[in-house]
Amino acid sequence: MNGRTSLSAIALVLALAACGGGGNNIAGEAANLAAPLPQIAAPNNGDWREVVTQTENGFLMGNPQAPVRLVEYASLACPHCKDFSEQGTPALRDNYVRSGQVSWEFRHFLLNAPDVSFTVLARCQPPAAFFRTIEQMFAQQSEFFAAIDEAESQRIGAMPPEQQAEPLARAMDLDTFFARRGMPEARFSQCLSDRANIQAVTDMTSRAAAPGPNQVTGTPTFFINDEKQDATIGSWATLEPLLRAALGR
Repeated sequence: MNGRTSLSAIALVLALAACGGGGNNIAGEAANLAAPLPQIAAPNNGDWREVVTQTENGFLMGNPQAPVRLVEYASLACPHCKDFSEQGTPALRDNYVRSGQVSWEFRHFLLNAPDVSFTVLARCQPPAAFFRTIEQMFAQQSEFFAAIDEAESQRIGAMPPEQQAEPLARAMDLDTFFARRGMPEARFSQCLSDRANIQAVTDMTSRAAAPGPNQVTGTPTFFINDEKQDATIGSWATLEPLLRAALGR
């Protein structure tokens, strides 16, 4: 499949996708969320938060053999994913992942054309910097979109799909954002112009959106130990009790 066809297919895949917020109902009995978690020692007296590996569909932080495996399908362009990042990331990272009891895999799910630029660039960072980078991108999400004026948006939108990633990134000031984090200008352009990079992130969304019991139709979507959670589970307040339950706590 060539780049043009691949990017055009995003619109078809995302016709059923959405950035949706979870409800406030917590399934099952609320656990004692303040109870400390038993610690599984990281190798060489290290820190599980610093153990990051690239996977087929994203990046995994923490103990690869953790008793509880959390998978988050999210979009860097999704406001509800931004909310989850702000509300949940500190506790998820510093309490659950750090304990070695929970691993956290972030998988990409594209929602729109700007999301392609966000995702490709985030994946061009070294794996060790990935989670820190996406947390900072979520924090500045509204600023990125505010940087694009209507005329620029229409100009870029008239381009062939495979040519939009770099102009969109520059219009959103992502070149400045990544330069401040050590990405050379040549690397910035190379990441966004590489058809293979764009194909890879498009394919991730296509696989996740394929019909079936585990079909992802919106973001954020969570899986705990390979079990898809209810669509109303979209916030840290609704997710944390389920992690505790999975841990038997």
